[in-house]
Amino acid sequence: MSEALIAALRQLVGAANVLADGDLSAYEVDWRKRYRGKALAVVRPGSTREVAAVVRACGALGVSLVPQGGNTGLVGASVPDTSGKQVLLHLGRLSRVRATDVANLTMTVEAGCVLQAVQQAADEQGLLIPLSMASEGSATIGGNLATNAGGTQVLRYGNARELCLGLEVVTATGEVWDGLSGLRKDNTGYDLRDLFIGSEGTLGILTAAALRLFPRPAARMTALATCNRLERCVELLQQALGRCAAALTGFEVMNAQSLALVRRHFTQLRQPLPAAPWTVLLELSDAESEAHARALLEATLAGALDRGVITDAAVAESLDQASALWHLREAIPLAQAEEGLNVKHDIALPVSRIPAFCAATDAALERAFPGVRLVNFGHLGDGNLHYNVQAPEGIAAADFLRDHETAVNELVYDAVVAHAGSISAEHGIGQLKREQLARRKPKAALALMRSIKAALDPHGLLNPGRVL
Repeated sequence: MSEALIAALRQLVGAANVLADGDLSAYEVDWRKRYRGKALAVVRPGSTREVAAVVRACGALGVSLVPQGGNTGLVGASVPDTSGKQVLLHLGRLSRVRATDVANLTMTVEAGCVLQAVQQAADEQGLLIPLSMASEGSATIGGNLATNAGGTQVLRYGNARELCLGLEVVTATGEVWDGLSGLRKDNTGYDLRDLFIGSEGTLGILTAAALRLFPRPAARMTALATCNRLERCVELLQQALGRCAAALTGFEVMNAQSLALVRRHFTQLRQPLPAAPWTVLLELSDAESEAHARALLEATLAGALDRGVITDAAVAESLDQASALWHLREAIPLAQAEEGLNVKHDIALPVSRIPAFCAATDAALERAFPGVRLVNFGHLGDGNLHYNVQAPEGIAAADFLRDHETAVNELVYDAVVAHAGSISAEHGIGQLKREQLARRKPKAALALMRSIKAALDPHGLLNPGRVL
């Protein structure tokens, strides 16, 4: 059966686009190197029609499929299991920008388009696609939408869901739903678009999307500020929102440990302010002028300094300096990877609860695991923290992960629930958090999710064992 299916798939997409031999680790190992699977074959369709044909061929034989974009996910959702019986559907060849409607402020792109390429295509039209993240050079639009990715500008523009006006989806039966209208208002029944966004390939295969575009801002201004306490960071956020309103497009926090790792592993990245318990990265996007944006940002920081909310600040004087400040923030996950394996948490909390959560959880972790290093950074503006736990100095990272990951997760997720938060903000569930979701999601919600899965994928062939 396997040989017959592989032969049939080669007929559908071309022999060069069905990989069954050789080193397939680029497809079978996840970005964090935590999950290593074995695919029956890696299939690379070049069109929506070919995706549908592959789904039908696999469905006829009861072979499950795992969709994959840039393979930059962090929860193990886009690599096959170890059975050697799953087909990995790599969508990288679906990489066309199909259309740009400047008057409607929309761009229709295929799922395999790399996010950075979409940003550039919008920029060439004098427009903006505000989805932005550290992995944008390899992450794809399909993966961004399948996980409802967040990024650094959610505060102003929302998650990937808010930036998508329509989808094209291949269903579990190999049919194609074309919902690429690009309408902002369409109340003709259930919102299928929102159903597929964030489903991690378990309900359908995203092949194209109609994305919202925005006028490109006339100027952007970026600054760093330091605070002695996390409560002060929240105060700075409130003051910046009060003064800058929608012009505030980015508000990131980084604790001392996170920037210490960047200093250790990326010595070429200059940190313009002295080390502090907390460092904030602010960005304003202004429709008027650079002078207006600078005046607004400097007034905000001056007021915060006068009130004792911040202890120091530095405003970027050029685009290169602004980019360098963002590189500090984006280098934190890379510095963690250099330091060794760590227990990652992508959590969401009400902004008002974040200081209390961190104080209580930091103390509990330090009691339970003396010397543990807490690498806490993320998107304070929208309540999303990357609350990561690194092994104490002198303890092998892999050993700490093996011996304590379960206990660390229980402690952190219990605290998240106690503070009315979510165990996944922007990375998804995948296989990493599947059991946690089953334990912590309300029973009624889980029952509804299972009913939706059964209705749209009754044979369980799309990314089985993920999310549910």
